[in-house]
Amino acid sequence: MTIIKLSNLTQGESGVIAALHTEGDLYHRLAAMGFRIGKRVEILRLGRFSGPLHLRIGTTDLMLRRNDASKIDVTQE
Repeated sequence: MTIIKLSNLTQGESGVIAALHTEGDLYHRLAAMGFRIGKRVEILRLGRFSGPLHLRIGTTDLMLRRNDASKIDVTQE
């Protein structure tokens, strides 16, 4: 298993959330959107010019800024 930042995954790749390196408002916002340790996240699409990531967690699709994604560690098998 390799631990990398969520922002480093490419389109079509997935990983399991290993850690959230945030606190305060951002942590609560991410938790409310379903970012929890042990949840699988899949990259559906990458925004152009360092734009947002289109992600799927379970059955939920959402967009996340790359800056926020860089604060999330995921494991790849």
